[in-house]
Amino acid sequence: MTQIKTIGFVGLGVMGEHMCANLVRKSGLPVHIFDRSPEAIARVAEAGGIAAPSLEAVGAAADVVFLSLPSIDQVETVCESLLQAAPAPRMIVDMSTSDVARTRALAARLATAGIAFVDAPVARTREAAVQGTLFITVGGDAGEVEAIRGFLACMGSDVLHCGAVGCGQIVKILNNITVMMTVNALSEVLTIGRRAGVDGRELFNALSQGSADSFVLRNHGLKSLVPDSFPEKVFPVDYAIKDAALALSLARAGGFEPHIATYTHDMLCKTRDAGFAPNYHPAVIQLIDGRAGARRG
Repeated sequence: MTQIKTIGFVGLGVMGEHMCANLVRKSGLPVHIFDRSPEAIARVAEAGGIAAPSLEAVGAAADVVFLSLPSIDQVETVCESLLQAAPAPRMIVDMSTSDVARTRALAARLATAGIAFVDAPVARTREAAVQGTLFITVGGDAGEVEAIRGFLACMGSDVLHCGAVGCGQIVKILNNITVMMTVNALSEVLTIGRRAGVDGRELFNALSQGSADSFVLRNHGLKSLVPDSFPEKVFPVDYAIKDAALALSLARAGGFEPHIATYTHDMLCKTRDAGFAPNYHPAVIQLIDGRAGARRG
């Protein structure tokens, strides 16, 4: 790929705004931005981003366009608009968490128009997005991945090329379902411990010193499950359901019916139906321990 001189970024949500801000600060290149939220655009523009009037304007201005969107539905729609740009971008990088089969079909469609496509979904927390320490799993042609590795490094401290297009999504989806299944397990352990008379924080502090230790225990467990803190605008139950469904779709495409992942998806759906859809997904403990009537923000 010839030298990249301009960047585009579409999707300034909970994660995308901070990811884009890091690109603006660190890439050394002009970054053209677009989002439905004028407030988010204003914040990134204040940091140096260039507000664009439309998706097509982003596509026409940028050599490479990065996307951070809710799902493959929005990714496909945005890509159709970018295809109408004159000139169209040379590459699109999807940093959303997207369906694997549809990601690969979209990559093939863009290839016919001469546009390269890389999937690069992100893992870790909103704070990691702020600090630029995300874990980014990447799928795509090795040469194309290397061409954008420096930009990905502006947003993530760990950038892993996982294979061909779609492989970044596979690793990300399986990462997320592992986290959600672990949150369910920790919710049950915490409920058992509390009802047996052990303080929840003391319990998890003790487990963190033994073979049960994990990032999820120290992060989701001690910071959310123990204090019953499930704020909004922090990877909500609705997003967790989407990612769990993607994992189930992957499993079934391979002829496998998973039990723990299915239970996790079902519990998340029940948590949504109990009124916790916008809350941080460890709110599932409210269903597991029977306290769903006490919604906490």
